[in-house]
Amino acid sequence: MAAGYLEILRARHAARLLTGTLVGRLPNATAAIALVLFVRAEGGTYSLAGALAAVYGVANAVGQPVLGRLVDLYGQPRVQLPAAVVSALAMVAFAFSGTDPLPLAYAAVAVAGLFTPPLEGGLRALWPSVLRREEQVHTAYAMDAIAQEVMFTVGPLLVTLCASLWSERAALLVLNAVGVLGALSVVVSPPSRAWRSAPREAHWLGALRSRGLLVLLGAFLFIGIALGSITVASMSYADAHGGDAVYGWMMAALGLGALVGGTVYGARQWGGSPERRLRVLVALLAVCYLPLMLMPGAVAMVVLAAVSGVFLAPCIACAFIIVDRHAPSGTVTEAFSWLVTTFTVGASVGTGLAGPVVQGGGALWGFALPGAAGAVSLLVLLATGRVLAAPARGGVVAASSETDPNRAVEPRFSSGDRA
Repeated sequence: MAAGYLEILRARHAARLLTGTLVGRLPNATAAIALVLFVRAEGGTYSLAGALAAVYGVANAVGQPVLGRLVDLYGQPRVQLPAAVVSALAMVAFAFSGTDPLPLAYAAVAVAGLFTPPLEGGLRALWPSVLRREEQVHTAYAMDAIAQEVMFTVGPLLVTLCASLWSERAALLVLNAVGVLGALSVVVSPPSRAWRSAPREAHWLGALRSRGLLVLLGAFLFIGIALGSITVASMSYADAHGGDAVYGWMMAALGLGALVGGTVYGARQWGGSPERRLRVLVALLAVCYLPLMLMPGAVAMVVLAAVSGVFLAPCIACAFIIVDRHAPSGTVTEAFSWLVTTFTVGASVGTGLAGPVVQGGGALWGFALPGAAGAVSLLVLLATGRVLAAPARGGVVAASSETDPNRAVEPRFSSGDRA
């Protein structure tokens, strides 16, 4: 199993790009918890902390596809590094000004979220230029999904460690400084400097003119809803079965399940079209959410949480392949960024929906939401099977295409049926 991943990491620049991207995304991955800790230390309320975190999340969801389009137009170094610096400076301003005056706090957090660089989409655009074979790119997508689970597990621990060793303000400053260094490591690398988007047709919709991509985004909106609702339902369950420790174990188990599932999925090559495989994976994901409604004792519930996460990372890795197949020519970074945004928005919606559901019907109905959302995601994929079955490659390129003057194209593989 490890041989395929080691082969990827031994490829020139691969380990650097993966590590730099993960480090560069730390400020984004830890923003919510870092904001809550800082606002609490400043004497602010949890409502204010939640509002600031929500502003950051909304701004981030808006900024990712916009910056992704700029990366496709102007290259990675000219967009990623300036965006990372602006985002970090905005968070530094917030760290020193605090929550008073409040309008300045909201503005700083909004700018930090809006200018968070789309490193995640940028890395996926780079893989074809770094790896020699298409199957290696697909394995790299799976490894990318696994690395996300590690980052979202380790990131909060780093925030709390910095806060305990120094202060909550220091945690904000250190993580954002480290994030800029991670982005710098990526954009000065030869693959990032050499990468150019494929020639693109000038169109205001950009990547969203692909019907296949819109279908995928619709399906992943509901997968995000499922994941967001689990966090709230699990908190309600933990309140009656052991408190914060049980909640922590459930969240860790969910991440562990995704980590194991993604590792196994990426360790082999799969036959058949990725679109058909995604439908199977989403069906399995929805089915694995249902046992959570049994709500057994704490130990058994932790095991069920792990099982519920097994097919999450494989779904994400498979979606990466489909995005690459359906993104119009010259919009690959933007397309990947739209997937990130949609998933994030879905998770936020799921959290918002689960609150009143749990309040009115308890944890049982809260755990019914993930299964229902997974089922709706599957229905979206089934109802639009013909759209997904016909990948589009961007059509005719306009003569006034707004890419680099040499018309250098991004190295990418033809989309075959192996993944």
